[in-house]
Amino acid sequence: MSSAASGRGRLGWVRGRAWGGPLAVLALGLAVLLLGRRMGFGLLQYAQFVLDGIRGGTIYALIAMGFVAVFNVTGVINFAQGAFVMLGAMLTVAAYDSPLPLPPTPKLALAGLAGVAGTALIGLLVERLTIYPARRSSPLTLIIITVGSYITLQGLALIAWGSQAYALPAFSTLEIADKTLRVAGLVIKAQSFWIWGTTALVLLGLAYFFERTLTGKALRACAVNRRGARLMGISVSRMSLVAFGMAAALGAIGGIVVAPTTRPSYDMGLALGLKGFVAAVMGGLVSTPGAVLGGLLLGVLENLAAGVTKAGLKDIFAFILLILVLLYRPQGIGRARRRVREEM
Repeated sequence: MSSAASGRGRLGWVRGRAWGGPLAVLALGLAVLLLGRRMGFGLLQYAQFVLDGIRGGTIYALIAMGFVAVFNVTGVINFAQGAFVMLGAMLTVAAYDSPLPLPPTPKLALAGLAGVAGTALIGLLVERLTIYPARRSSPLTLIIITVGSYITLQGLALIAWGSQAYALPAFSTLEIADKTLRVAGLVIKAQSFWIWGTTALVLLGLAYFFERTLTGKALRACAVNRRGARLMGISVSRMSLVAFGMAAALGAIGGIVVAPTTRPSYDMGLALGLKGFVAAVMGGLVSTPGAVLGGLLLGVLENLAAGVTKAGLKDIFAFILLILVLLYRPQGIGRARRRVREEM
């Protein structure tokens, strides 16, 4: 085959791949509309699906930001992130159920702080005891280490709390039953506002941290060029520790705010962690705003697809989206800037 013919074939493949993503999304959208029409869904039902999807997507966004924080600094995909989500919820439940003589409101607030602090400490230990000793290993080895860390933390949680599900009261009522609001025919749980508000505060806090503090700027420098950061006197090892602690805290916050809407248990982190990873990949795996957008899109799309089919199929659609993104948009839904990666 001539070079010209080879070039034309490659160009055709690139064009086909470029068109494949939008066509796949369009086909999925049409399928959702047709299935919803068969079930008699109207605008109100679709709006409810979208609203519920935004609530779930906000949790995925918090978890995805943890993936991004670690990957930016270390180049490691931290599959222990799901365990941090579980630990945040379970440690908060344990602290709230303790016999501490406090009124419910301050007790819940202190339990949440204890859950975040305890999970962040565990994240620091995971980095120092597993990732740091193997920091010069291959990326595949480091990924396997994070998977092993998740399995270990889940096993320890099973020993500590057993296999039963626990309950955390809703933040608005301090009871298991939450307030339900009706706005223009839409049903909104009061806990949803806590989820959205908490995520907004976290985003503002991260923006301030990265833009206004020396540690945040050092993390950004490591994300751009680790060797250059080291030459400027920044300890990449220390920044790796900070990134893992931050990721653990973000995962814990996600687990805590979602706990009143579900039944926390030792294995709750698996599905949430994997969906957070899907959201991070959708956002390009290097961008915090991309992770947030990926989480919201994932939550909305999977909720719409599950709404017009079966709720039990909800998890499947998340991984269908992952496959489509990896096939047609591996750099994520936003064009990530080019970055120089060096060894730790």
